[in-house]
Amino acid sequence: MEAASPLSEREELINLVLKMRGRGLDDMALFAALERTSRRGFVSAPFIESAYENKVIPIECGEYIERLEEQLYIISALALEKKHRVLEIGTGSGFTAALLARLAGRVTTVERYKTLCDIARQRFHALEIDNIVLRQMDGSRALSGSGPYDRILVWPSRNREPQEFLDLLAANGILIEAIGPDEGEQMVVRYRKTGSRFERMDMFRVRYQPFIEGIAAIL
Repeated sequence: MEAASPLSEREELINLVLKMRGRGLDDMALFAALERTSRRGFVSAPFIESAYENKVIPIECGEYIERLEEQLYIISALALEKKHRVLEIGTGSGFTAALLARLAGRVTTVERYKTLCDIARQRFHALEIDNIVLRQMDGSRALSGSGPYDRILVWPSRNREPQEFLDLLAANGILIEAIGPDEGEQMVVRYRKTGSRFERMDMFRVRYQPFIEGIAAIL
């Protein structure tokens, strides 16, 4: 029997959208941003055919891209608007920063690895995305003197409440981060600032890498 031809990227995208709608995620703005932001362009050649599969994909510097469905649920839960100022901790491949930039007004994204910064910057330039500020710095420490931000997305996990980042939220702001032990499962948590209080909503369980302090000295 002749092997089936690989799906085109558009076919993969259509299948993904239908699957996500079937699971209750029907975010047309996010799907439009995804259509304009080829995920294949954010993975290395050996993983191109896996770009739209729901699995962890290795990238440079020993890092990885989170599962695609998790990324989409998290970005949709941020409820982004064009007026929003967004902070992302953990640029990685740059894929989620690119999606955030399609949906928000301005994105500041932080990465500890120079190699990842350089590659992501090239990708943003190729896509003509000009509302991203990319900084190489220690993301484990809140950005003193910055903010406030309407939305904050922190990819590394931590074993305590992210108070220093919650302090950077604007009124009615939203922060999402995985909270739990460094080893084992964590819970992706959505915090919403309402007045002086923070409303917490648990989303789903993951296994994300914890913060690594400092800036990479070589990579």
